[in-house]
Order: sequence, then C-alpha cells, then structure tokens
Amino acid sequence: MFDILFYCRIKKANYSAPPFRMQSAGLALEELLVTAQKQDCLTIGIYESAKLLNADPDSVVLCVLAADDKDDVALQIHFTLLQSFCCDSGITILRVSGVQRLRQLLLGAVDANRNQEEHGDLHCMLVTNPQADHCRLQEVGTYCQESRRLDQWVPELVLQER
Repeated sequence: MFDILFYCRIKKANYSAPPFRMQSAGLALEELLVTAQKQDCLTIGIYESAKLLNADPDSVVLCVLAADDKDDVALQIHFTLLQSFCCDSGITILRVSGVQRLRQLLLGAVDANRNQEEHGDLHCMLVTNPQADHCRLQEVGTYCQESRRLDQWVPELVLQER
C-alpha cells in the first residue's frame, strides 16, 4: 500500500488543475459544506468522523480532510487511515487547505475567535446524505473524478480567504 501512496504522490506532483476549475470546485465545496451543516448532514472532527465511519459508512458521501501544515506527522497518519477506510468503502475523498476559511464558513465570525476545542477540529469533515440531487455535491464529485482520471489519487483544493 505504501508503494501505491508513494507512486500517487509522485504522480500528483506532476498535475495541478486549472485555477478556474479549482476555484469553481472550491466555491461548490464551500456551499455544499454550509448547506450540509444547515441540514445537519455534516460531521466535524477526526474522532467524531471515525465514530461515524465505524457505525454507518454507507451514509457518508464525501470525506473532506483539511490541513494547512503538511508537516504535522500525527495528522498525516490520521489522514492516511481515514483515506484508506474511505477508499475501501467507496467514499469520495477531498483534501483541502485553507482551514481558516473553513472556520469562517462553518463557525462564523464570532465563533472563529473561540477556543478550537469548544467546537471540535476542522481537520476532517464528513458529508452524509444531503439532498440526493444537490448540484454542488455533484460538482465536487465531478471535480474529484476528473482529478483521479489525471492520476491525482486524492484530489486537492485550496480555499481562498475572503
């Protein structure tokens, strides 16, 4: 498995999506996460996500892994385990940088200044059973499929601060 991950990282380094495509997918992801949170279809936090994946993996349609620091070894180990489980379960995975933007979107301006432990970490989020025909879920899914076709095993997005 590690040979596959190594190969995928090498291939991934040779690919980057066009900026307009990434921006469009980033906006779609932002809207999807906000909508999923309003519909109570968003699980936030590594521990909470692992519990849900263990209990009901069939309800999960998207796993978002967010980190700005790729040198955090412990976090990368968690990500590797979550990615493996999601791949085995057929769950779409998307890696995102821009944790501060996620904090703005999902916690609001007031909550963004609070202690992170009060509202869980934003390193892992699972979208579960939103409206089946939610166009933004389809758009994010299409971006992930296109990225995988171009040898990017785990698609990545950069969310822009506003």
